[in-house]
Order: sequence, then structure tokens, then C-alpha cells
Amino acid sequence: MLHINIATPARIVIVLLISIVGAFAQRTRPPSKAELSQISERGRQLAQYDVAAWHASDAVVATKPTEGSVVRYIAKKNDVGWMVMFGRLNDKRDKFLIAYEATQGATPKEFKVTRNVPSKEDTGFFLFAARAIETAVADFKGPARPYNVAVLPADSNQIYVYVVPAQTKVGVFPMGGDARYLISSDGFKIVEKRQLHNSIIEFSFQTNQRVEAGFHTAVLDDIPEDTDVFHVLSRQPSVPQFIATKQYVFRIETDGTINYLMTTEAFKKIR
Repeated sequence: MLHINIATPARIVIVLLISIVGAFAQRTRPPSKAELSQISERGRQLAQYDVAAWHASDAVVATKPTEGSVVRYIAKKNDVGWMVMFGRLNDKRDKFLIAYEATQGATPKEFKVTRNVPSKEDTGFFLFAARAIETAVADFKGPARPYNVAVLPADSNQIYVYVVPAQTKVGVFPMGGDARYLISSDGFKIVEKRQLHNSIIEFSFQTNQRVEAGFHTAVLDDIPEDTDVFHVLSRQPSVPQFIATKQYVFRIETDGTINYLMTTEAFKKIR
């Protein structure tokens, strides 16, 4: 792993070189626009999930929740906006006990909190999501540091669970060391595990430097990852990210759109 900064007094390009032993079958052609669009959408959903969890948590903490009533939060998007449920699994793990419900208001930062006394018993999505989180977290092996967990619906009522490093310092944005799990619809079985990145790198920008773009290389697979999109959408300042895999080069725009640019061989010739 190599971390290089290339800068002039007025501009800076962040270069991250992440070398990872490949674990997936080599592709014979660049990913389709449809595949890249799916990655973009999951990345956008992750970024929205993060914002919803952040502001909903602030709203719930302000109510001074009863000790022990909240072990986990789970967010889900509906037709109106995001709702975030705060609670815990019961001892039999056949119900998710929702102590507080936070529902999005007029903006992504506004949440209304409802306290449930007694706790509301959920036997649907939030139960299965809570089980899925437990299943993924029990398997995940990473550096000893804080992590955030997010869940997104997948096909066939299965559940994606993402384990990503949490931001612990203002202005410092961690990238890497993350994984995505595909969990069975009941939340108990790992259907697929995808290591997205291995090493964790902390992005931080100087206030007197104008950031042009980010760049990193990864050879774990020949496509950008969902969390690459999430990273671009979450960090500040908002700048695009170039990604060079073993065979291809991509650019993630600040709205999460992924564009295939050229082969890595062609990219090396113009650098």
C-alpha cells in the first residue's frame, strides 16, 4: 500500500494505491452500464442510510432513552422517506423490540421520534435485519476500531449487510477495511461474503488546498465497489474519485454516477 500526495500551492490530487490480492474471476470485458448503475444505486442508498441513522440517532438521544432499551438501530426507506427503528432482539430472537421510532420529516436531517411503551414487537423486516446484522458481525474480522453497520434489501427477500469503518474524527474520512454480506431472508445464514477492500486509509484535506479529485487503485476485482460510491458521497469536500483496477479505469462523480473511462493499460500511457 502506498499513499502519495501530489500537490501545488493551489491544487491537490489525492492518490491512493491499494494493492490487494485478487479473489474474483478475471473479467473479459468492462462492466456494463447496467451493472455500474446498480453499484451506484447501492452506494447512494448507503449514503442516505448513513445520513438517516446519524440524524435519527441524534433525535433519539435527545429524548434520553431508557438504559438497555436500545441495542441496535435499523433504517429502512419507504415511499415517504427514511424510518429508523431503535431497539433490541428478544431473548428468543424471534422478535425485534422497537423502543423508539424515528421518521423522516421535510428534510433528510429532520426526524420525529415516537417512544413505544411497551416496545413494539416486529416479526418482519426489522427482525430479519437485526438477525442478519448479528450473523455478519459475528463473522467479520477487522482491525480493532469502531465500525458502522448498514442493511439494504436484496433480491428474493435477502438482506445486504455492510460493515464499514466509522468516522471518528471531524474532517477525516476512512476508506477500506469493509465487507458486504448477503444474508438469507430469515437473517441466519451467510449466502455470500464479499470483501470490498482490505486496508483502511484515512482521507483528510488541508483547508488551504483546493482538492481536484481522489484516485486509488484496487485489484480485488475489476469494478468499483458500493462503498467507493458511498465514500465519494460522504466525504468533504465533494470531489470525484478515479479508480484504476487491474484492467480498467473508472470515475465516480459527486452524484454517485460511475463512468468507465478506459483500460488501465491505456491510462498508464497518458500518465
